[in-house]
Amino acid sequence: MKTKGVIYCGLFTALIAVGAFIKIPIPVVPFTLQYLFTMLAGLLLGSRLGTVSVLSYMLLGLAGLPIFSEGGGLWYVFKPSFGYIIGFAVGTFVTGWIAEHMEKKTIARYLLANLAGLFCVYAVGMIYYYIICNFVINTPIAAGPLFLYCFVLAVPGDIALSILGAVVAKRVRPVLAYETVRARS
Repeated sequence: MKTKGVIYCGLFTALIAVGAFIKIPIPVVPFTLQYLFTMLAGLLLGSRLGTVSVLSYMLLGLAGLPIFSEGGGLWYVFKPSFGYIIGFAVGTFVTGWIAEHMEKKTIARYLLANLAGLFCVYAVGMIYYYIICNFVINTPIAAGPLFLYCFVLAVPGDIALSILGAVVAKRVRPVLAYETVRARS
């Protein structure tokens, strides 16, 4: 990894951590700006570097730094919402991979990449939530309430963030590409 890549990974790791504390409290899973920054990491850094920045965030939080929305530490794996953090890594990879393989970089295509990543975040997050609640911490939750609290109440905000991320990526990506070309010459 080149110096610039390390710097961008560190920047997005820090942005994801800050995004955890910019939140709107809703029941069960708080709405934060983490998703926006994980998605932008995929769109702007690509699947490999974007995923490295999310995994760095995850490892720092599990090591004990209080950078998750409700603290940090290894015990966090027993929180049902930790599945969404795992989902961020999967979603960032998917978003980045799709963005890397786009022929035309348009807002609509960035939005589709974001929505594919969002699907991954929610799929992993909800499955993890269900498993932890029902089989680990013995606080059963049925599929209906899980879908309501972990999807229906949270997804509208994340769809809005997906749109915002597509617009930001369309505007910022050419600047990053220019900096890369300029640095090589």
